[in-house]
Amino acid sequence: MWGFLTHPVVVTADINLHLVALTGMGLLSRLWQLTYPRAVVFDEVYYGQYISFYMKRIFFLDDSGPPFGHMVLALGGYLGGFDGNFLWNRIGAEYSSNVPVWSLRLLPALAGALSVPMAYQIVLELHFSHCAAVGAALLMLIENALITQSRLMLLESVLIFFNLLAVLSYLKFFNCQKQSPFSLSWWFWLTLTGVACSCAVGIKYMGVFTYMLMLVVAAVHAWHLIGDQTLSNVRVFCHLLARAVALLVIPAVLYLLFFYVHLILLFRSGPHDQIMSSAFQASLEGGLARITQGQPLEVAFGSQVTLRSVFGKPVPCWLHSHQNTYPMIYENGRGSSHQQQVTCYPFKDVNNWWIVKDPRRHQLVVSSPPRSVRHGDMVQLVHGMTARSLNTHDVAAPMSPHSQEVSCYIDYNISMPSQNLWRLEIVNRRSDTEVWKTILSEVRFVHVNTSAVLKLSGAHLPDWGFRQLEVVGEKLSRGYHESTVWNVEEHRYGTSQEQREREWELNSPVQVDASRNLSFMARFSELQWRMLVLRSDDSEHKYSSSPLEWVTLDTSIAYWLHPRTSAQIHLLGNIVIWVSGSLALAIYTLLFLWYLLRRRRNIHDLPQDAWLRWVLAGALCAGGWAVNYLPFFLMEKTLFLYHYLPALTFQILLLPVVLQHISDHLCRSQLQRSVFSALVVAWYSSACHVSNTLRPLTYGDKSLSPEELKALRWKDSWDILIRKH
Repeated sequence: MWGFLTHPVVVTADINLHLVALTGMGLLSRLWQLTYPRAVVFDEVYYGQYISFYMKRIFFLDDSGPPFGHMVLALGGYLGGFDGNFLWNRIGAEYSSNVPVWSLRLLPALAGALSVPMAYQIVLELHFSHCAAVGAALLMLIENALITQSRLMLLESVLIFFNLLAVLSYLKFFNCQKQSPFSLSWWFWLTLTGVACSCAVGIKYMGVFTYMLMLVVAAVHAWHLIGDQTLSNVRVFCHLLARAVALLVIPAVLYLLFFYVHLILLFRSGPHDQIMSSAFQASLEGGLARITQGQPLEVAFGSQVTLRSVFGKPVPCWLHSHQNTYPMIYENGRGSSHQQQVTCYPFKDVNNWWIVKDPRRHQLVVSSPPRSVRHGDMVQLVHGMTARSLNTHDVAAPMSPHSQEVSCYIDYNISMPSQNLWRLEIVNRRSDTEVWKTILSEVRFVHVNTSAVLKLSGAHLPDWGFRQLEVVGEKLSRGYHESTVWNVEEHRYGTSQEQREREWELNSPVQVDASRNLSFMARFSELQWRMLVLRSDDSEHKYSSSPLEWVTLDTSIAYWLHPRTSAQIHLLGNIVIWVSGSLALAIYTLLFLWYLLRRRRNIHDLPQDAWLRWVLAGALCAGGWAVNYLPFFLMEKTLFLYHYLPALTFQILLLPVVLQHISDHLCRSQLQRSVFSALVVAWYSSACHVSNTLRPLTYGDKSLSPEELKALRWKDSWDILIRKH
């Protein structure tokens, strides 16, 4: 029992020195002079703003992807002690002394560095040679675009890291499956696969393509497992259940966790609040919450309310009226009712207040006890500052002639009586007797006389309407649409019957004393929906490009230019690697189809284990390229060269696989193998030479003349060569 006291305790470990060396070289290439340039480089101006928001706990909304990627970058800022105080308004702006540049760029650089040894391990797990694995890692190491992207405060290197981690984890799990299913390592790699997939999706929505690929590969393997007659039904069920939990449940839970942490961190009101619903805004500290806290929950007859359009497009706005009337004759010759204008106004204003009146009574104050308004009740909406009722007639709207004009009724003593009765419909009601609630209830107003629904058309009125948004009565209700839905944002119980006293009351602030918060799932659902439907500015960019230009490297991006010298950083790939990757993909596709056709004729060119290895490598590498590249042809957004980098990494993994396959199975003699090996070495040497040549544009630490710059960009140098000859 006490033998360890009389004998030395010896621990032995197998250390792969090649793996250590590749990791060290990856770290050196990505971390060397990481703080240079000490200036905002390209999209750092974009991500830096969100890091500052995290540091200050201010809510923001970004439609580029889920929040995990931003939180990774913010973690670097937190570790470096960043306080968020920097104005991210210009590419090339010098960082102030309080910005921890090294810390902010550290995590993307580490992700890029660790992708090098992961490429090595992936090829080994595919059961290809050590030489092929080293080749894949070296290509990842020297590819200039990957180096450039990973040395900056950007997300592509982090996305690539989790993509590769998902593939590596699944391969290790798959290989454990053959030897020790349900072992500790089996569970670890299966779970890590789901975690990595969830993290990839959490970085950018592009990660969902790799996740779907892993699910398809896992489903195919599970299908084969079901057909294994050596396994009992219970064991097969356990296998399927484990995969479902690890690859479906865990990623879903983690995805929710990313948003939970995001919303916990960002609890303060910020510049993006207006995009969100009133209920969401009221859950944030400051901003709308300071106004809405302590408001009465139930809307009653006599309540004073502001009505916000749930649609929020083209901008968030509130139902509004003012003294001005519609012009007698519009520019196109059509006539109007000449009634008081009703619009939707995108700013807080006293003219946004309305009084919910009981049509059967004259009082404009809340009775004691308050009489709550319920679904289906008839109401009149009286404009607080002008005391005129919301009205609509069978008169064409100014900008939407197929809809009815909405106005506040002015009695001109002509044969046009008021039609100001509206039926309240609570869209998100749980029962037909539900009470109209502040912020929580989404309501429609249906005109009693014409059945028109109060709707935000989204059109801007001319100058006579102060460019405010048009509100109409939609004659034909085409079911639920957010443009016809409103919610009460600000609410108070009116106490002043006299108009002058009421105007003073409407201009007075509401004192607050309590808060009401949305549940996490309600906030998550709204935030996720807004991220999916929000469209950013997709205008053409100087460096935008098409997917076809990426494959041939027919484009580049100037990331940074030194303000005093001609040193600069460009996102420019290694043309030897990019072209060779595309060629390897074409060769793999042709060989796969050729083998498949011959196997259909019962001609087996490859042994079964070599064929399965070839298919799996193609499914993961060629499939990884396809799912990360082809969807961009369907996207209507501004695209850049860096969008191709995740697909490029899968091409790089495929390249040494194809080279080894040619050497092992297509070179028939030793002489052919020797010649082919010499060609591969020469090719690797040329790739290294190009990488070293492009080094000044990768690291930006050398001044370049215009002629030297053109010589480094392969397309420009090729054009010069053509002109010379």
